[in-house]
Amino acid sequence: MARPVVFFDIATTDAPSLFGFYRELFGWEIDADNPLGYGMVAAAEGGIPGGIGTAGEGAAKGVTIVVGVDDVQAHLDKAEALGGKTVVPPYDIEGIGTLAEFTDTQGNRIQLWKQ
Repeated sequence: MARPVVFFDIATTDAPSLFGFYRELFGWEIDADNPLGYGMVAAAEGGIPGGIGTAGEGAAKGVTIVVGVDDVQAHLDKAEALGGKTVVPPYDIEGIGTLAEFTDTQGNRIQLWKQ
């Protein structure tokens, strides 16, 4: 069974400046009323939710897709066997799920998520 893309993340140097850009461009509802100021993008009909955040010092910037899986470590191991590289090993987000990140064979960042 194919695994779905369940979330997207846009990491940037100045997230608040992008909130207005994407609100105007696509009509996205963006809620950054949280301690990190991370802009949660509501899913439109037929779409997926996402987020816009300021990347930390030394963190990669750009767009990352998040793929829903049933076993984060097993998929991370498979990605490595196929030539990918682990960037962030699996870690738990209390009460939410488990997340990990790898780069594919061409350097694209992909996150694995188990709710």
